[in-house]
Amino acid sequence: MAKRKLKPIRGVYEHPIGSGVWWIHYYAGGKRHREKVGRRSDAIDLYKIRKADTLRGRKLPELRPGSAITLGTLMADATEYAKSHLATHTDYSAKERILTEPFGACAAEEVTPQELDQWLDKHCKTAATFNRYRAFLSLCYRMGIENRKVTINPARLIRPHKEDNARTRFLSHEEFAKLLGIVRRDHPDQAPSLIVATYSAMRWSEQFGITWSQVDFKRRKIAGVKTKNPSTSKIRRRDVPLNSVIVTALEEQKIIDGKHTGPKDIVFPRAGEYSDWDWWLKPALAEAKIEDVVWHSLRHTCLSRAAMSGATMKEVQELGGHLTISQAARYMHLSPSHTSEASERMAQWKQSE
Repeated sequence: MAKRKLKPIRGVYEHPIGSGVWWIHYYAGGKRHREKVGRRSDAIDLYKIRKADTLRGRKLPELRPGSAITLGTLMADATEYAKSHLATHTDYSAKERILTEPFGACAAEEVTPQELDQWLDKHCKTAATFNRYRAFLSLCYRMGIENRKVTINPARLIRPHKEDNARTRFLSHEEFAKLLGIVRRDHPDQAPSLIVATYSAMRWSEQFGITWSQVDFKRRKIAGVKTKNPSTSKIRRRDVPLNSVIVTALEEQKIIDGKHTGPKDIVFPRAGEYSDWDWWLKPALAEAKIEDVVWHSLRHTCLSRAAMSGATMKEVQELGGHLTISQAARYMHLSPSHTSEASERMAQWKQSE
């Protein structure tokens, strides 16, 4: 059967012919612009958007009189600030890269709360992810206002989504053993980082920022770990205790690193500036048939095990580096003695006469 010939559409073309890769091109201000899109239907939709935006002068603000500040400029400023002041700066860099395509070239003051809200609703799968992107955009605009580059902050008008933290996913001993076995087989150089994350309760940004100078085997601690502070933009530091399992994993990591164990060397170097756990842990999780687990679940695993082994709420708080004891309370229902001891105290209590 002969292949149906597609009707040509102005501004949309396939290159190379027969590749299935579609492009768009349009003119604005006397200049030709080209963009690689992918599917033909997506190219048609994007071409219509680009033509409409060009007529309004939004997507190409440099074509208008004056110098409009783009949202991309604000995001770049915020990311640069984060590199110097925040322990989680790599998260900001990742968000900037993702948001650059839909909003980077937009005039910052012409982006509406509705546009941002619709994009976040479509692309953020969880309430937590939605709120983190909203916070990043709000920071970009807030810094822009402080630097007198913009006068409004549309991200502030977006309602945050309610996060459901009732369920704390953690790995059972059987799940962890199976997962570790697969990682040791396929990516043995990543095994120590998996073990340390599961037995230290360090966050991703904390663990992958420590240097060997911070590891004190004698005093059994990792000193001055940079951690996030949800309520401020300042860096907070804490000490992370070393148990025997972590010590063994760190000694293994030293062997893996070889010569790169000087005081200034990163304990867990990444494969690249923006690399994360997806490339080696996700395949292992899939093979082990372990669902609903992300890197942060390893932190939950550590704190949940601490509660189940009889740690007090204060001990769980200190181990997790929580600012308030209420943040540690979510794990205490797992403690086998937490409610039973309270009940027994009530039974034995006698009112004084």
